[in-house]
Amino acid sequence: MAADAQPRLDLVVATVDRTDDLERLLVSLEAQTHTGFRLVVVDQNADERVERILAAHPLLEALRLRSARGLSRARNAALPHLEAELVAFPDDDCAYPSDLLERVVGRFAAEPELGILSGRAAAADGATAGRWPRAPAAVTPDTVWHAANSHTIFLRRSAVERVGGFDEALGLGAGTAWSSGEEIDYLVRALRLGVRMEYDPSLVVTHPVKPVTAEELVALGRRDGASVGYVLARNGYPVSAIARMLARPGLGAVLSLALLDGTRARFHAATLAGRLSGLGAGARATRRSPRGARASR
Repeated sequence: MAADAQPRLDLVVATVDRTDDLERLLVSLEAQTHTGFRLVVVDQNADERVERILAAHPLLEALRLRSARGLSRARNAALPHLEAELVAFPDDDCAYPSDLLERVVGRFAAEPELGILSGRAAAADGATAGRWPRAPAAVTPDTVWHAANSHTIFLRRSAVERVGGFDEALGLGAGTAWSSGEEIDYLVRALRLGVRMEYDPSLVVTHPVKPVTAEELVALGRRDGASVGYVLARNGYPVSAIARMLARPGLGAVLSLALLDGTRARFHAATLAGRLSGLGAGARATRRSPRGARASR
């Protein structure tokens, strides 16, 4: 396929507070072997730092928007401005290998029925960051939990148009106790609509792994646990799936106690408590605004 006939991409970058990290992302985008993309930068800063950073990279085509703080709010502000066939949501502190967009575009061009493609996150040293499957696979509502992060997903704009906006009760800055997991909720909704999604671990996005204290780890477990519970309830997962998602942190807490690892035991206990609270919140939200069919059977 000729270069000018290959799909273009809109890269939606929600950014707040960061400067050096955003600079590294832009440098990685300047090095891409596929140049048919546009940045849609949603600026949530009160100052002009983003404008100055973009001005230092004049070769990058960029549209700068403004929004209130909140990751899902920022992404939703960008959706009406999308024009390209493909869409991605890189974090403002991630980086793309130079051939990533070329490989992603080639995969979509070769598979017209493919709606969503997910890669794998890695630390700066190349080590896998988190629990990622080793083999490529089709993604389902039951497997999506460990097959995607927001900065590793690429979507056809037609799929985005079918799914609609991100749930603004989820995502960093949402102001709720379940302020993460917005991309998993979005992908589950897409899968429910019949959008085909594939996971390819050879597509790697670099993302920093930042050290956390014991108290921060426990707080993270509580927040992410609540987000998982919210997504499970909001998307009508069956009791069997919910039971599995509750059993894992429960067993983790017991095992950690047996190993005399108090910090991990507290983390797993907080995760379990978070999932239970998120389930209740998601159930209440669903009663107010149902989403329809069940996510998994």
